Amino acid sequence: MVYFQISPVGFDCGIDKNNCQKYPDFCKECVKEQLQKFGLNLDHGLKFTIIDSEEKRIEMIKDLIWQKFLDVLNIKHILLTAKDSGLLLIDYPISGSGVDSGLLTGFIQANITFSESGTTSNGPANNGKSYPFYEFQYETFNILLKNREFVRICLVLDHKASDSLKNLVTEFLNEYEARYLDKLERFINTRQLNFEDTIDFIIDTFNIKLVFPMTLTHTFLPDTLEAIKRNPIQKAIIDFAKQLLASKQFFFIINLIDEVQKIVQIDSNIILYEIYQLLEQNYILPTTIEIAEDKILRFHESEATRLANNKLISPIIANDDAINELKEKAKYMSEEEVKKAIATYIKKAETAEKALIYKEALREYEKALFLATGFDFKEEIGRISFSVLELDKKIKDMDLDYAINIAEKAEKKKDYINAINYYQQCLKLLKEVQDFNGNESRIKKLGKKIVNLQKHL
Repeated sequence: MVYFQISPVGFDCGIDKNNCQKYPDFCKECVKEQLQKFGLNLDHGLKFTIIDSEEKRIEMIKDLIWQKFLDVLNIKHILLTAKDSGLLLIDYPISGSGVDSGLLTGFIQANITFSESGTTSNGPANNGKSYPFYEFQYETFNILLKNREFVRICLVLDHKASDSLKNLVTEFLNEYEARYLDKLERFINTRQLNFEDTIDFIIDTFNIKLVFPMTLTHTFLPDTLEAIKRNPIQKAIIDFAKQLLASKQFFFIINLIDEVQKIVQIDSNIILYEIYQLLEQNYILPTTIEIAEDKILRFHESEATRLANNKLISPIIANDDAINELKEKAKYMSEEEVKKAIATYIKKAETAEKALIYKEALREYEKALFLATGFDFKEEIGRISFSVLELDKKIKDMDLDYAINIAEKAEKKKDYINAINYYQQCLKLLKEVQDFNGNESRIKKLGKKIVNLQKHL
């Protein structure tokens, strides 16, 4: 049996408070009775709060999200070590704090040994299953430590930890040891370090994606755009995100909040709440600087090769009459004429892109890139190259959505051959953009799905 603790959980009783004779004196007993019908154990630690309107519920969620954001902004580095030996299991820097992990772990071990010989800096001595917090200064940082049975977590912080962050640390340690007990026992027996695949759990638990570099999805469906337009804050968020992406490959939520707040002049927690909704709906996408920079670097390396040969990016228009004509015309064009032509092609590409005619947009961008590479206009090459990269991603996203849709329909009809065929197409598309989007989990799920479908043949 696996026992789950669900926190926090909201429950809508479905009864208008104005028509309920039990409200508010007997709400706790009434709700408890209804929840017990689902087999929930409510005998211990039940915290009961009445939120008597949708507005208050949303306000509470806004405050919770804002606190999550403040907590993750405070975290500079996360270290996970073996409790008994002090060996480093996970070394996860979040920002450029410059902390030396080796020196810090030695400092921690010395402080823990000293603290456990007497009293802790923040609570009673560790008796039995009681695991207190340790807090002390290291260089210019605040250190928060907590032990569990097998592991010790260390957070390097700018400021002292909030109560909510301490609660999160406790929840993390409890679940980490439950989830990865086999790994931990194997480590104790063999000293085999194999914990890199647990980093995703750390990222999810501490909401670290909120400080990741962000990009926008390339696929905004018409209904989505209409919904965003009806929400003026979300519209401002998307508009400013596009402005930030015009000069950089990604943006950060903290910068986006600042930009939006300059215009709408509302509380930061309200803006963050709307950004969070867009994140949940995958309209704003977290990535990592390493992944984004690696993808862009490899793109520009391949672009450099193409530049040497003055070749087009795709074969779509390699034999196009218009490009052949452009090749001849370019031989006799001045730099000023080339720059005007590039601007014209870019404008046509942007117009086609807005109209969702992506292949035509790619055609125009590549004409502009052909001229820019031929005349070695480095600034234009970089700008157009990134536009092509982004557009190529949009096209792949559309192809992926189409293939998934066809595959799912075929699977429902038990047409397993076609389902496998289209799922394999999805797999190929995901692998092409894996480094930039972090699609590893989707790739694994699709691989398992294909294997399961093959069993029906």
